[in-house]
Amino acid sequence: MTTCVFIQIRCRPGSTYKVAEEIALREIHSELYSTSGDYDLLMKVYIPEGQDVGKYINDELLGIDDIERSLTTMTFKVF
Repeated sequence: MTTCVFIQIRCRPGSTYKVAEEIALREIHSELYSTSGDYDLLMKVYIPEGQDVGKYINDELLGIDDIERSLTTMTFKVF
């Protein structure tokens, strides 16, 4: 079973489209949105089974230039 996480991403000023394009090229997201507020992008990701969530995000996402900060929200099956 995969783990679904939501990641909010803050980009350096003027770089949001560049960051979004790099994320799209990596094909790691299920959904990607531009947002207003403290973060610039909201991404829904399904972490592959058996992968450590933190390591996966660090390896696949946080190496992208111009990402200043991220906030990950884990989800859990309730029903």
